[in-house]
Amino acid sequence: MASQVEDVLYEACEVVFECNEELARRVMLRDEEIDVAEVEVEAEVVRILALYQPVGVDLRLLCTILKVNSDLERVADCAVNIAERARHDEVQKLARGLPELKRLCPLVRQSLRGAIEAYTNSDAEQAYAIGEQEAVIDALHGQIVRSVVENADRTPESMRALLDVLSIAKNLERIADHATNIAEDVIFLSTGEIVRHQFRS
Repeated sequence: MASQVEDVLYEACEVVFECNEELARRVMLRDEEIDVAEVEVEAEVVRILALYQPVGVDLRLLCTILKVNSDLERVADCAVNIAERARHDEVQKLARGLPELKRLCPLVRQSLRGAIEAYTNSDAEQAYAIGEQEAVIDALHGQIVRSVVENADRTPESMRALLDVLSIAKNLERIADHATNIAEDVIFLSTGEIVRHQFRS
């Protein structure tokens, strides 16, 4: 499921800069597969909880799986939102003219990749590094918002495309938030320490 989510995010980011209707539709179709996987994972965790009533580290692991499962599904939803917005006219032209957005896409993908690796390896140190990246991503998002607002006055005829770019940037920022959530859950899994909201400004 994590691999599928990484793939749809990559494909959604591709559509932002290069118009590709087929790829955009593929992102939307793959989201349905991820929704099914999310339900299956949750059902299995609930079954294990009911049958074995785990405690200690085992219970911590199952709680972490439930939360990571939910965050991954929401990342896929954000990727769908990005692909839908990127299908509209003029978005690619505007996106290619925003260096901050060109930086934001790979940074967000890197953040998600790192969070998944940290979860796979139960690596608290790597998880802390993911949380520290969030400030950079938030700053880039803020720069994109300011740039779009400035362009709105100069090119009112492009207002719809500008709003689409704003939505794309916001969904990328949300994906980074979900990656941070996963990182926080990894720290909880590895150490037992609850650090929820610690990385938030």
